[in-house]
Amino acid sequence: MTETIRLTVAQAIVRWLLAQYIDIDGTPTRICGGGFGIFGHGNVPCLGEALYPVQDKMPLYRGQNETSMGFAAAGYAKYHLRRRFMFCTASAGPGTANLLTAAALAHANRLPMLMLCGDTFLTRLPDPVLQQLEHFNNPTLGLNDAFKPVTRFWDRITHPLQILQSLPAALATMLDPADCGPAFIGLPQDVQGWAADYPVEFFAPRTHRIRRQAADAAEVADAVALLKAAERPVIVAGGGVQYSGAVAELTRFAEMHDIPVIETIAGRANLTDDHPLNIGPVGVTGSDSANWAAENADLVFAVGTRLQDFTTGSWTAFAADAKLLHLNAGRHDAAKHLATTVVGDAKLGLTAISDAMGGQKAPADWRGDCQAQRVKWNATREETCRPGNRPNSYAQAIGTVNALMAPNDRVVAAAGGLPAEVTANWKTLNPGTVDVEFGFSCMGYEIAGGWGARIAQAESDPDGDTVVFTGDGSYLMLNSDLYSAVLTEKKLIVLVLDNGGFAVINKLQNNTGQDSFNNLIADTPTATRQVRVDFEAHARALGATAETVSNAGELTEAFKRAKARAETSVIVMEVDPYEGWTTAGHAWWEVGTPEVSDSVSVRAAHDDWESTRSRQRKGI
Repeated sequence: MTETIRLTVAQAIVRWLLAQYIDIDGTPTRICGGGFGIFGHGNVPCLGEALYPVQDKMPLYRGQNETSMGFAAAGYAKYHLRRRFMFCTASAGPGTANLLTAAALAHANRLPMLMLCGDTFLTRLPDPVLQQLEHFNNPTLGLNDAFKPVTRFWDRITHPLQILQSLPAALATMLDPADCGPAFIGLPQDVQGWAADYPVEFFAPRTHRIRRQAADAAEVADAVALLKAAERPVIVAGGGVQYSGAVAELTRFAEMHDIPVIETIAGRANLTDDHPLNIGPVGVTGSDSANWAAENADLVFAVGTRLQDFTTGSWTAFAADAKLLHLNAGRHDAAKHLATTVVGDAKLGLTAISDAMGGQKAPADWRGDCQAQRVKWNATREETCRPGNRPNSYAQAIGTVNALMAPNDRVVAAAGGLPAEVTANWKTLNPGTVDVEFGFSCMGYEIAGGWGARIAQAESDPDGDTVVFTGDGSYLMLNSDLYSAVLTEKKLIVLVLDNGGFAVINKLQNNTGQDSFNNLIADTPTATRQVRVDFEAHARALGATAETVSNAGELTEAFKRAKARAETSVIVMEVDPYEGWTTAGHAWWEVGTPEVSDSVSVRAAHDDWESTRSRQRKGI
């Protein structure tokens, strides 16, 4: 007879999560590192009761905002290379709704995150209840259904025994290399507290492993034929290389076959900056050297990337007649733009292709040409980041901080102008130490994602620092996890670079022929009173140490002080919204411009934009 234990649904979920482990380098480690939670009437009576007794085993970090909780969970998952995740719990109604943006971020970035969210009463006896959305002709439809497009797994528990299937299915999705993404489980408020007799075996400790799919032999052979025939091959290395744990294999492949490597934004820290085959970041926010290599390559070998438009320059970065070869764990990504497809794990796939190629090497003159371009780019980058070459800029701050970083420190940036500036100018000191959130390009990710990354970093490398770059616009949008970092003693170093508004979108507005409007505070017609925010005072009010600097020299000393402290520090510096941008290294990017306008400059910008469209690949 099967042994059972009687538990509420909430208790059973928590007990099951505690029993799930993953093999990391031979060591079983609990997959779920804990959770981020804000309690309300939709989750505190039952899920809160279940979490309280196990808080020493499964820490629950109190969030300040549900959206930022999700961002923190994403930062945590990125640090752990998708091998561990955090859950987020929010109450029914607006609390859960606030997780939608974070779920979309995790979905776009293929990141594991488990959402355990309150839902309306299954019995409907008290309907309509506080915060319930009523759909007059469909009583089964509720707010939580909005998560279906932005999650990889979605379920609503309507009977206690459903979790016997739902929880393993959610975990299998989050650990799948191809389908990895957020999982959502709606927990009606009454069902959370309903009990059932669960099999004791369901809660037995279990160690999972992430599947490594070997590539099909025929696909490997096709890849080898293309690589052997290529005169000018280039590798586009994406974030999937790191998630596969294939940095060493990528490096060995490039060195064995003398093939230059260019990096995507997500793959920004695959190779160290000084590796001789690292030709730089590619695309809209890339480098002249990598974009030269992309444009002149006759074979583009993409590894572990979804080929987002910032990588491909909206599909103008590669020559129209260049062949495309793609190794990816996901069929959806591997088959894009009629690529020769190799579906499989990057670590296994690179090894299999390399073994089949034997000693085949790319022509030495091609490698030499790419390296010569990289030397030129290094000089451009040094000048771009040189203090005093122009008014204060993002690039100057990035170069200053970069020079003071330890190899195991982590840098975090997102959205706005900083992803471009960090991607183009950052010198990678160690693989896997750069998190530029540009998959969903979420302003506000920076501090929250940094907090999540720091929680993860503290588990394995407590001496490393997590350094966050944020603009004033992102800081004002979502800064409350600065307080979270202070409360939890998870040290952050936050650089707030104040350019007076949404300056990068103002730049785009100007570049498309328009006058500045509603982006910079100074150009916002409804801002009838001009006030500069005192970010230093605000950060101090949240418990952080803070100071304001006026130039790169003062930033150097302030950053050294922040490194020496054990507490969270904020450093504020004003930067120029007009003259401070990195202008070199950019590929074309498609944006919608008005075909008809009364403005001569807008019409001219439209014509100029469209004149370069002829270089855009049409799916071949």
